[in-house]
Amino acid sequence: MTVCGWLWGRGGRNQKKSSRALTLAAIAVGAALMLWPAVVNGYPLVFSDTGAFLSQALNWIMIWDKPWIYGPVLGWMSLTQSLWLPAIAQAVLVSWLLWRVLRAMGLAQPLGHVGVCLVLALGSAAPWFVSFLMADIFAPVTVLGLFLLGFGGKGFTAWGRVWLVALTSFAIATHLAHLIVAAAVLAVMLLLRPRVVWRAALPLGVALAALVASNLVGHGRFGVSPYGSLFFLARLSGDGPARDYLQRACPQVGHSLCAWVGRLPTNSDAFLWDPKGPIWSSPGGPSALAAEAGAIIRATMLSDAMGVARALVGNTGAQLVQLHLDEMLGNNWLEETVALRLREHFPPAEYVRLRAGRQYMGQLRVIAAPMQAVQAGLLGAAALGCLVTLWRERRRDPRLAGLAALILAGVLANAFATGALSGPHDRYQARIAWLLWLPPLLYAMRLYAIRRAPSAGLGRTSAS
Repeated sequence: MTVCGWLWGRGGRNQKKSSRALTLAAIAVGAALMLWPAVVNGYPLVFSDTGAFLSQALNWIMIWDKPWIYGPVLGWMSLTQSLWLPAIAQAVLVSWLLWRVLRAMGLAQPLGHVGVCLVLALGSAAPWFVSFLMADIFAPVTVLGLFLLGFGGKGFTAWGRVWLVALTSFAIATHLAHLIVAAAVLAVMLLLRPRVVWRAALPLGVALAALVASNLVGHGRFGVSPYGSLFFLARLSGDGPARDYLQRACPQVGHSLCAWVGRLPTNSDAFLWDPKGPIWSSPGGPSALAAEAGAIIRATMLSDAMGVARALVGNTGAQLVQLHLDEMLGNNWLEETVALRLREHFPPAEYVRLRAGRQYMGQLRVIAAPMQAVQAGLLGAAALGCLVTLWRERRRDPRLAGLAALILAGVLANAFATGALSGPHDRYQARIAWLLWLPPLLYAMRLYAIRRAPSAGLGRTSAS
């Protein structure tokens, strides 16, 4: 009996090792599938702001319009050797999160995981953002991390839960829009799982504390977003309410922007970034104008609440359907931003690799164009499938219905946070909209599992 018990135990251990190896292999294959745009490009996808993020870590610069969160990790993870390292890390992270979601649903099978990653890689914008070295990928990571904290049940060890809290906190803090996304997701979770929402709320608190601390140290200002008012003012100027208010109130209010009455930019990007615009031509730049911007916003909202509300709703709606990738695929200012940082801090070969990439040479848009049209159509079907899954599973499967509800909340909140408060841009919604694929995919996997083994009760979970 002792020998038999020993053999049985050894067989069980070997089986666990084999299962763990298959899991790691599936996650690795999923990560590789998610990196195909970078492979086709010959280099991770970058943006002019990628250079600014690298400066945060490698030049120790605090940039007024970006939290000091993603940049340091991006720079340090590159080891000043190659930007392929953080790109691979992003791919592994997303693949691992998808595996944990499948596990929470009772659907964690290596082939199934690879299948989900393959569908997302070919039919959605997910791989483009995994390959893109910007904080955009952490919008969907925020939603998935909060879902796992609220609906993951007992699938995590104590240290695993600590890691998940840390990861989700980081994801929320990487971009100010993610604060609103997280708040919306938590509001829905409060309705669905009020007894455990505190567990998922912890990362939002940690993210807020990290942002306040970094702004206090770096800018000497106590606040989550010391300069966020400038973005909203630029939006209100572009939409008209702020321009109309200043037209009525100046010069009595005494704002420096009164000098711009009648010639304020109607384009929010021009308001923010034009060297000859109101921000950069103002003495003191963004730092001096931030307090005034807050006062103008408050007065504008009080004097024209309906006009502001119409602008907010209109911009949110416009952002919901603005899903192209074009602005992240071209060579706009890459030589003056990313290439400059590579020449300063990286081996010469890294700069050569950047310049050899299809994005740098202006060829990537041509490659992506046929896929974008197909993905847009498929995304509409995925959104409908997400709604159908929520409706059909609202009583039968609380976790799957919960995932659908949280994703819908995150997608809507992202449209508001980016479109209404900053301004609609092509990539802002595409970065998170691909999550709409997950609920219908998991619903289909569940139906398949149930039909294969109905007596085993496969594919059905309950909230715990």
